Amino acid sequence: MSKEVKTVSGGGISFLGALALLFIGLKLGNVITWPWIWVLSPLWIPIALVVGVILLVLAIAGLVALVKIIVR
Repeated sequence: MSKEVKTVSGGGISFLGALALLFIGLKLGNVITWPWIWVLSPLWIPIALVVGVILLVLAIAGLVALVKIIVR
């Protein structure tokens, strides 16, 4: 007997992607008058948060290393 393997993938759009599409549609339909930076914010805010967290972790690691050097 052969076993069948079925894979299911959720290849849908994310919540933030759907929100960005909604905002773009509202902007192009002249329903909202927001600047484009805010219309596209669902796309760039998560990236900015990740970059900010990475920079914060690197800054803390650098301070810890600096304190270890000073204490010696």
